[in-house]
Amino acid sequence: MSLSVAALADSPWICAIVALSVLADVFVPVLPSGVLVVTAATATAAGSGAATGTVPHSASDLVALALSAATASVLGDLVAYRVAWRGGARLDRAIARSRRLTTAQERLGGALARSGGGLLVIIARFAPAGRSIVSFTAGTAHRRIREFLPWSALAGVAWAAYSVALGYVGAQWLGATWLSTVVSLLALVGAGVVAAYVIRRPAAEARAQEA
Repeated sequence: MSLSVAALADSPWICAIVALSVLADVFVPVLPSGVLVVTAATATAAGSGAATGTVPHSASDLVALALSAATASVLGDLVAYRVAWRGGARLDRAIARSRRLTTAQERLGGALARSGGGLLVIIARFAPAGRSIVSFTAGTAHRRIREFLPWSALAGVAWAAYSVALGYVGAQWLGATWLSTVVSLLALVGAGVVAAYVIRRPAAEARAQEA
């Protein structure tokens, strides 16, 4: 693995960098927070002896990485939820300017209303921009925080644990190489594709029934 990636795992600021990235990408979904989490986990696992099949002496670093990502995910969801709760017409106009965002909000909003938001919040955490749309939709619809927060927490933990686990398994399987990171990222993207399909399917079925 290159020096730059190895240095990533050794940085004392890595958890803070990951947390800031995850926190921000609820507002800017194009930020590669998932890529950063997987890459950091791969580098940490590879540097801890994972490639040799030994138990990593820095397992606590992987746990800290996952906790940082999960905590930031929940905090970001809550900030987006509160912004949407108070945003009103101004936020609606901002969303209306984006056709893609509007379409996604309609699909997820309908599914959120039908499912109560539970499982959808977890699945959406893995879908591209799904976390953002669900958080904003929950806030705009003024859903009660006790209905949203527990599921947001479960979603954050599930996503962070999955991302860190991918990095660790990739380092175990392929060692300290860029290939291990790429394979892990492909698995992360694959989960996103499946999540997006699961989210869209109920909305498509509902539209077909209405027609």
